[in-house]
Amino acid sequence: MVEERNSCEDCSAESCGAKTRNDGESEQDFKDRQALARRLCMIDHKILVLSGKGGVGKSTVASGLAVALGERGRRVGLLDVDIHGPSVPRLLGLNDTQVTGSQDSINPAVTGSGVRVMSVGFLLTGPDDAVIWRGPLKYSLIKQFLKDVEWGRLDYLIVDSPPGTGDEPLAVAQLVDDADGSVIVTTPQMLSVSDVRRSIAFSRKVKLPVLGVVENMSGFACPHCGKESDIFGSGGGRTMAEDVGAPFLGSVPIDPAMVSAGDDGGLESYLTGETAGAASFAALVDRLVELVEVGEK
Repeated sequence: MVEERNSCEDCSAESCGAKTRNDGESEQDFKDRQALARRLCMIDHKILVLSGKGGVGKSTVASGLAVALGERGRRVGLLDVDIHGPSVPRLLGLNDTQVTGSQDSINPAVTGSGVRVMSVGFLLTGPDDAVIWRGPLKYSLIKQFLKDVEWGRLDYLIVDSPPGTGDEPLAVAQLVDDADGSVIVTTPQMLSVSDVRRSIAFSRKVKLPVLGVVENMSGFACPHCGKESDIFGSGGGRTMAEDVGAPFLGSVPIDPAMVSAGDDGGLESYLTGETAGAASFAALVDRLVELVEVGEK
């Protein structure tokens, strides 16, 4: 467990940079900004997981990072802001969870190992429900998740964003102005790498540090013969990281057992066992912790 720090137990809006009302700011917006500041200053590190392309396993990586950080003794929250395609509840076996709360307070779901989770998936009435919203409604919901969810004292908040560089990641970048940075997820093939570069450009345009690149689906070990095959090629993520001057955090192999675990809601159990995926995420998290916590020593 990391050391307790003295920053937020008696947090006030004044100490979080929300002391005065801005010109033209309504009273309600000012109160919302104060509430958001109070909530976020209880969280030491905020990390966005991004990808410029769908289908690269970004939600699996975000969930894997959250679980692996919890295994390292960190207090972790996982916020799924993929409003149109929330995957986190299914991956972590929380599909049937209904969150509780009041008008200004929402209790997150909690996994077996203690990761606190919030997703629009908890608010839908059925698995086939479609959320058909424009940008302002998405922004309001994301602000509510950040401001009203009872995250408590966290060492890390991992934010799983949808593919691309649209409303959702932009809303998080604007609302969480002290985020540590982004983790960029790609697969090895060049088609994926070229699309994912846009997430790096996005991060830099909104002044969000790029913490590193993760290459997912990197190699496949046959469960029958043990021979490894690079189904999607190899090394694309590392090469891209070198090209853009970003750290390469590591790679995660294709493991049919991890795929099955995610489909069945057992990803957390898989990642806390003696598995290839668990070892990969442990190595990723060691590197990530080194990057974001080095300034606290």
